[in-house]
Amino acid sequence: MVLAMLFALYSYGPKSGNAPLAFDEMLTAEDLPRPPYKTYQEWYAAQDPAHLIQKSQDAESIFRKTGITFAVYGHADSSEKLIPFDIIPRIISAREWRKLAQGIEQRVLALNAFLDDIYHKQEIIRAGRIPRELIEKNEAFLPEMIGFKPPGGVYTHIVGTDIVRTGEDQFYVLEDNARTPSGVSYMLENRETMMQMFPELFAMNKVQRVEDYPYLLRQSLASLAPPGCKGKPRVAVLTPGIYNSAYYEHSFLADTMGVELVEGSDLRVIDGKVKMRTTRGYEAIDVLYRRVDDDFLDPLTFRPDSALGIPGIMDVYRSGNITIANAPGTGISDDKAIYSYMPEIVEFYTGRKPLLENVPTWRCSEPDSLKYVLEHLEELVVKEVHGSGGYGMLVGPTASKKERADFAEKLSARPSNYIAQPTLSLSTVPILVNKGIAPRHVDLRPYVLVSDKEVKIIPGGLTRVALKKGSLVVNSSQGGGTKDTWVLED
Repeated sequence: MVLAMLFALYSYGPKSGNAPLAFDEMLTAEDLPRPPYKTYQEWYAAQDPAHLIQKSQDAESIFRKTGITFAVYGHADSSEKLIPFDIIPRIISAREWRKLAQGIEQRVLALNAFLDDIYHKQEIIRAGRIPRELIEKNEAFLPEMIGFKPPGGVYTHIVGTDIVRTGEDQFYVLEDNARTPSGVSYMLENRETMMQMFPELFAMNKVQRVEDYPYLLRQSLASLAPPGCKGKPRVAVLTPGIYNSAYYEHSFLADTMGVELVEGSDLRVIDGKVKMRTTRGYEAIDVLYRRVDDDFLDPLTFRPDSALGIPGIMDVYRSGNITIANAPGTGISDDKAIYSYMPEIVEFYTGRKPLLENVPTWRCSEPDSLKYVLEHLEELVVKEVHGSGGYGMLVGPTASKKERADFAEKLSARPSNYIAQPTLSLSTVPILVNKGIAPRHVDLRPYVLVSDKEVKIIPGGLTRVALKKGSLVVNSSQGGGTKDTWVLED
């Protein structure tokens, strides 16, 4: 009776009509708790709702004092904002996580093999599995990387793979983030905040650790120091500076790893090495975890007007005197047109079918696909091939007739700039609202560390949640929030 009253608000309205019902990760169709949530749900039922609301406010105060913020570019108010945090965890069983981890590892290894191939023998192109022009005319493909193999043969040192769920055992990869994946600081701060506010929950639930990420990241980066490195590798984080939207994360990672946070102006090329200005003079950097895009990395090689990079760093890199993570040129694997070929890429390099499926994708560069997409805009999600953060996209079912018409003009003018996908019924998890809890759609970004010896996948990752009822857009820049993600032990 208590649970029935408690979850009376946790519904989608009438369970009928043509709209597909979202998979509820907490409750079964009979409104019974799924096994991962059983212990948590029993705890929740004994809580005073007013106490939980106060805890939610306390969490906001912690984030505000810590300074966990982000900036939204292009808005009239581009001031730093708190990312909304929901105190109800998303809970994943050990069995579910094993399936995800196996699929993620397979995909990341295939991506790294793909990058090595397109910058060397290009066997996948010669085999006719990917069109040559999709690679060579792609703005993220760097001719400067052709014939060069980074230390350890690793291109994708840090990967954030965005995953959505649509059913009990139905997981899809929404996109790959292998250039400069962000958000890991929120994962770590979310966990620290939850452990601080609800220590009893971690005593009741055996939750796998994420707190070791900074140590594992530094260990993974240091293991790929260039061959000429003598002694303990010096690692640094390269940031564009304080006005970058992710600057908090850059400084957070440098601090938790115990390494230097540097800007381009702090570095210069001396005697064939990249060196950092210190109180003892200039000292060599062996591994640079860069959070600066390729175009701005070296004004002598890429954009001459860049004030964010280091003149000559690409020469040092190609001579084998520094490791850059992630490797320049990895951004092509984030391209959404390349994404549409990922099933072929995985099978080509691993010899096996993908363990995690792609979302079905129409490449608008193809005339038949473009025709279909234009005729079905009200049903589809259309994205820019280089887009991120929820920008430049159309969610057809929620867009107005005028918005769809305006978007159709842009799509027709530059079809190769877009792909389209069906509107998936993303799974939901509970969030805390004033009257109890309510279901909201989520995705998941697990973080992967790759060295030449192993692939480490942090158990859980960042759950992003669409806080607006019915919304499918989870990005913080579009009104989304985050949750702590629990992966239970066996």
